[in-house]
Amino acid sequence: MNMDERIRRINELYHKSKDVGLTDAEKQEQDRLRKEYAASVRANLKAQLDNIDVENEDGTIENLGEKYRAKKSGGPGKNGEEQD
Repeated sequence: MNMDERIRRINELYHKSKDVGLTDAEKQEQDRLRKEYAASVRANLKAQLDNIDVENEDGTIENLGEKYRAKKSGGPGKNGEEQD
C-alpha cells in the first residue's frame, strides 16, 4: 500500500468512526496505519535533515542530521565534540 492509499484509508476510517463507529478490526487497522504514516513522516524528516548542512558563524560546516541525532542520543557530534 503506497502512502496515498494509506492516507485515503486513514481518512475513510476516520469518517466512518464519526458516522457509525468502527469494528475492533477497523480500530486496529486505523491504529496500525496511523503508526506507519507517522514512522514514514519521521523517516522522511530525518532523510531531509541528513542532506542539510549549515555554516556556523565560525565558518565550520555542520550537518543537521548528525547534530540532532547527537543531541537526542547525548553523544558526540560530527567533530567528536559534545553537543549542548
